[in-house]
Amino acid sequence: MRIGVLTGGGDCPGLNAVIRAVVRKGVAAYGHEFVGFRDGWKGPLEGLTKPLGIAEVRGILPRGGTILGSSRTNPFKIDGGVDRIKANLAEQGVDALVAIGGEDTLGVATKLNDLGVNVVGVPKTIDNDLNATDFTFGFDTAVNIAMEAIDRLHTTAESHHRTLVVEVMGRHAGWIALHAGLAGGANVILLPERNFDVEQVATYVTKRFQVEYAPIVVVAEGAQPLEGQMVTRTQELDSFGHVRLGGIGQWLAEQLEEKTGKEARTVVLGHIQRGGTPTAFDRVLATRFGLQAIDAVHEGDFGKMMALRGTDIVRVPLIEGTGELKTVPLSRYEEAEVFFGS
Repeated sequence: MRIGVLTGGGDCPGLNAVIRAVVRKGVAAYGHEFVGFRDGWKGPLEGLTKPLGIAEVRGILPRGGTILGSSRTNPFKIDGGVDRIKANLAEQGVDALVAIGGEDTLGVATKLNDLGVNVVGVPKTIDNDLNATDFTFGFDTAVNIAMEAIDRLHTTAESHHRTLVVEVMGRHAGWIALHAGLAGGANVILLPERNFDVEQVATYVTKRFQVEYAPIVVVAEGAQPLEGQMVTRTQELDSFGHVRLGGIGQWLAEQLEEKTGKEARTVVLGHIQRGGTPTAFDRVLATRFGLQAIDAVHEGDFGKMMALRGTDIVRVPLIEGTGELKTVPLSRYEEAEVFFGS
């Protein structure tokens, strides 16, 4: 069997571990042949390929990013896109695809599978917002990077007696902000799941200064004030209909400085959270996903996504992972003795 592999959407630590596991087991255990499609769905759409065998995946386990490249290409927004993909797969002699990605990439995989393309999905997102799986690889690395940044910011905030607002990723789900904020000892954590009252945030910041400690505020990029709008860099949409987020941290710092009379600065972690070597947890999870994915392809169990349930890797229908985002539930708010909004 000749199998195509692609990685789509935002890059994250652990992608190369999946590629490595799929190829190594696919070749050694099953004798399959592989071809890498470059730059997400742009690869099969435009016939962009690269060799993908044992030699190509040696030494990539600790590397961040993806050796195949990525993009946010949506073939369903391109005239004749699906037909072009089918034609290119046929030309390359590809019998099945392993698509590694998040909500958008696997959403395309779901539709293509319904149209007769043999696809197996592997869930990837640092946001941890894909349904049907307890965790996605990349999330643990992103949380640890954000936590380490918060650890360092405590000392400089206290040295200068200023508020530091840390903006982390999280469009519609605040998992990174919640976990990194709790682990880093933040004083205020603001998530997209519940709009916040900036006056209440200012009150918490003032109380922190009264006990002679400088406050750390962690805010997800998709968090919104009461009766407010999501802060964006531009109104331009990508091919999946998403606006480019960013700016809520700066807006909040300006508001807090005005309301408290104390200096406030913003730190936007941005793509730092996506980069670098994956943690041990993410390397192991990504590897296990890859091993299960190639088993599913070999068995002809298409239209499935790999998922972590407890400690087990299971297969679920692709639509279960992409049909609805997994957001932070109310119970997680109640567990944490920190401020999430009024």
